[in-house]
Amino acid sequence: MKTSLTHRVRVEIDLAALKRNYTKIARKAHPAQVLAVMKANAYGLGVGEYAKALAAAGCRMFGVAEPFEALELVNAKSLSGLGCEVQILSSILPDEIPEMVAAGVILPVTGLESAKLISAAARRLKKTAKVHFKIDTGMGRLGILSEDAITVMKAVEALPNLDCEGVFTHCPMAYDPKDVYTKRQIARFKRLVKEAEEEGMTFRKVHMAASDAINNFPETLKAPFNVVRTGINLHGSFDPNGRRVFALESVLTLKTRVAQVRMLPAGTTLGYGRTWCLKEPTLVATISAGYADGLPLALANRASVLIKGKRCPVIGRVSMDYTTVDVSDVPDVAAGDEVVCLGSSGSETITPDDWAALKGTHAYDIICSFGSRVQRVVASRDGET
Repeated sequence: MKTSLTHRVRVEIDLAALKRNYTKIARKAHPAQVLAVMKANAYGLGVGEYAKALAAAGCRMFGVAEPFEALELVNAKSLSGLGCEVQILSSILPDEIPEMVAAGVILPVTGLESAKLISAAARRLKKTAKVHFKIDTGMGRLGILSEDAITVMKAVEALPNLDCEGVFTHCPMAYDPKDVYTKRQIARFKRLVKEAEEEGMTFRKVHMAASDAINNFPETLKAPFNVVRTGINLHGSFDPNGRRVFALESVLTLKTRVAQVRMLPAGTTLGYGRTWCLKEPTLVATISAGYADGLPLALANRASVLIKGKRCPVIGRVSMDYTTVDVSDVPDVAAGDEVVCLGSSGSETITPDDWAALKGTHAYDIICSFGSRVQRVVASRDGET
């Protein structure tokens, strides 16, 4: 049944800002190429429009975490004919390999056994599968241990129907520009690439830097590296501990609406746990968003939302569906009025990084927490669609 109802909570994605962010990162990384990380539905913001906009800005490499994400991009009409490559960056399971090889997805080699399965599938399909060696230089999560890498890579290079075009690794501490562990990782990986070259193995693509390393370790943008990966920077967010070498824009605005406004008497307690008690009669608005929509519980009694350009403090615990705020500075507020939870209103701005600081986390966590009932809307501030 058709409805004229509008969603109570929506996240607006500014594709023009996304393109500008990509362009700034690409200029900084040049001559290295940029691989845009699109995993988890572009971190919950909607991969289809995201990838289309990035392709229009010149991006030709996209990274994902698993096969269904890869297929969505492989089958995207907006990317058809542009020569875009889709790469799984994490791992590949045995039963997933044949379909991914058939689809032309670039696959990670995390060990000799996975390489043998990829090679066998490619032979059956009469195809050549592109692969990248995933090296564990200190992340401790997935990949070939760096001390075993030369032996494994030589064995894989001998397998048929494989194009071993790349080698990459990942850093657990690159958000800290002074981190000695990351510096050791960089040295270890560069040494490995050189040793591989001495053994006759060269790679067209060598990459280590994700968003944090791009900002904090500029040596990962120079030879032998010629690819960088970026995800969170595309959204205009940074890790709070590191440098910010770009003037990036937040691409998202999270909005909801006022459900009710009441003048409540002194002594009224608000929300579960009664964590806030009004010391005087206060104008209180209940807004139509809660933790099911992505508002962190950590906002309770600490953060604000924006209504008509004014900061309105969150008072009381954030509930699943609703949050109460002090609107004493907005006396003309009414049910149905727009509330900006993340984004700008008037001269005030609240960013995912602000929420991340309150929660003791990072912007990835904030953006990926937007609930399923939050409508994703393309709304370019520059009038683009």
